[in-house]
Parts: sequence; C-alpha cells; structure tokens
Amino acid sequence: MTSALSHIRVIDLTSHLAGPFCTMLLADMGADVIKVERPGLGDEMRKSAPFVNGLGASFLQINRNKRSIVLDLKSAEGQETCRRLIDEADVLVENYKPGTTERLGLSYETLKARNPHLIYCAISGFGQTGPYKHRGGFDLMAQAMSGLMSICGEVEGTPLRLPIPISDLTGGMYGALGVLNALVARERTGRGQMVDTSLFEAALSMSPYEAAYYFTNGASPPRIGQAHRNAAPYQIFPTQSGWIVLGAATQLLWERFCGIIGATELAKDPRFETNAKRVANHAALVPLVTEYMRRHDAKHWLDLLEKADIPAAPVLSHEEVLNDPHVESRRMVVDVDHPIAGATKVLGIPVKLSDTPGAIRRGAPALGQHTDEILNELQAGSRKSPARPRG
Repeated sequence: MTSALSHIRVIDLTSHLAGPFCTMLLADMGADVIKVERPGLGDEMRKSAPFVNGLGASFLQINRNKRSIVLDLKSAEGQETCRRLIDEADVLVENYKPGTTERLGLSYETLKARNPHLIYCAISGFGQTGPYKHRGGFDLMAQAMSGLMSICGEVEGTPLRLPIPISDLTGGMYGALGVLNALVARERTGRGQMVDTSLFEAALSMSPYEAAYYFTNGASPPRIGQAHRNAAPYQIFPTQSGWIVLGAATQLLWERFCGIIGATELAKDPRFETNAKRVANHAALVPLVTEYMRRHDAKHWLDLLEKADIPAAPVLSHEEVLNDPHVESRRMVVDVDHPIAGATKVLGIPVKLSDTPGAIRRGAPALGQHTDEILNELQAGSRKSPARPRG
C-alpha cells in the first residue's frame, strides 16, 4: 500500500536530533527525504557513541528511510545546487541558528520567491523572533529555562534534568505536526508557508498542570517528586521484589484497591476519603500504602490489580521492554540492513494508519550514499514539480 506522504519530497538541512527526528517522522510516512550533509563530516550524530562498525548508533535510529547527498553549502556551487533541489521540493526543514540560512542564500524569502508552494520548517532553540532568538539551542538549555528542571527531582532535592532529550524530541514532533498542517492548508490555498517552532516552546508546552497551578495560585508549583499534582495514589511503589506503578485515584478505584490489599481502614480514614484529601495528605498516604505493597512481590499485586481493573504496571528496563511480546506484536522493533553497519535494529513506527501506513523501507544512509543518484535525477528533471494542491 502507498504511504500517506509518498508524493511529498523533503529537503533535510538538519543535524543532531530535533531536526532529524522531524524528518524521520515524515520519511516513515513515505516522504522522499533528501538529507543534505557536509563533505567529509556529515551530521554530527554520525560521530556520537555508541558505535556500530564505526557509525553512531543514534544516527542509525533517527535517519532511516532517508537519502544522503553531500553538498558544500559554503560554496556558491553547493548553494545553487541546494536551491535547485528545493525548487523541486514540497518541504524544507532546517535547524540552524536564526540568521544562518540568510548567509547561505537559503532564507525563507529567497526560496519562497523561487517556489511559492514550499513549506519551510525552521526548528531552533528559541524561535525565529523574540529577545532570545539568536541564542544557541540545546535540550539542556530548553529544559532549564522552560521550568521543567525546576519541578524534576525529590521534594527537598536539587533540580534535575530529564534523562531523555525531551525538548529535542517534542520539538521535532511539533515540526512534523506543523509541516502536516501546512500541507493540508496548501491543499486549500495553493500556497506554502513558514513553520516556526523551537525547543524552548516544545519544553514549555509540556507543563499544562504547572501552568494551571501558577495561573490559579500566583506562585510556582512546588517540586513533588514522582507524585501526581492532582491525583493520589498515582505513582511508583516498591513491592517485595521489583517496582510497580499504581493509578487508584478515583474514589471507586481507591476503595476497590483498599479492599484488595486488606486495608479497609485506609478507605475509612478521614484524611483519605476523597481524592483531594489524598493529594493534600500525600506525605502520610504513601508510607501507609508502601507498607502493604511490600508484603508481596510485584507479580502477586499485578495479577490482583489487573483482575480488578485497577491501572497498574511493572517498571520495566529497556532490556525487558525491547524484548516484550507486545512490542514485537506492534512491530516497535524492526530489523533493517545498513551498507556499513549490517543488520541492525531500530525502533518502529508508533502511528499505524490502516489505509496508507508508514514503513521502514531502508536503513540510515551512508554519508553521500545517494549523491550521484540525486544529482542525476535533478539533471534529468525526473520530478518536474512538487506535489501541487488539487485546488
């Protein structure tokens, strides 16, 4: 079956994580993504450990389904070849610091004049406008300045960085979402447009509960460890062996949970008789529940909780989850071949479309692997125009 974006061509001027993750999402849904890379160096992620036969394993994860062309964008010839590629494209994605594409002759205004149907997506640290627009953008900075770090960590501990690059990944997702919105709009208007998103805004958007707290109370929300701001019990608990998560915050689930663990006195305790009171008395609640949970192992509790339809799950390691039968059944680990790395595994596609599904068609490209192929297509004019709107 044809994938949803198989008629779309994307020129990818990105490196590192946020931009490549954006273009990977588009490539997975069928877009022809042409990754433009520096001579001899390529994307910085090619040199990021761990390595598979000398190749950065993270690069292999987020650059599958793409073709690679080497162009020297510091040369007039390389810039003109890139502009010609963009003339034939539907989408351009870049994650340079604002102002860089102007110096390269690849600004939105320049490219729009040549290709008015072009959708130009810029993913930067802080966006194309505002007092911080010229700051370099890294996930570390976005997490710090967005408020995310201030709420992570133990109640009396220090701020902590999330150990995943959440602003890079969500910034890439928002970039892809913006591109898809612009493609839909182009169907109606016939015009392309600029898509502007940033790591900072992506990280900030992850705090709806915290924003609600501040706008309601006029003060920054306190750090609460791994508890939930609006629900209790709703967190991790230790058992006799292993850890589980438990979500028994609604009144029905709470009372049912107390019956299962043999703690009917907790259900009757006036401190815990409503969810709001359980949240307010969270510090007293957790040690009492923990005492009961430590009496049996994780499997014992998970079996009982599942039968009672109480949300609960084991805390799995990556070794466990990446070998889980459900992950296998949902094709969230996929085998691919690479010209240098050989047989490798990558994460699968998390969005399944029934009629126009995505697919992992090829592994990440070797540096410049498709340069001759793409230049020959450009010379032959094999794609005379981007996918034009129907209207």
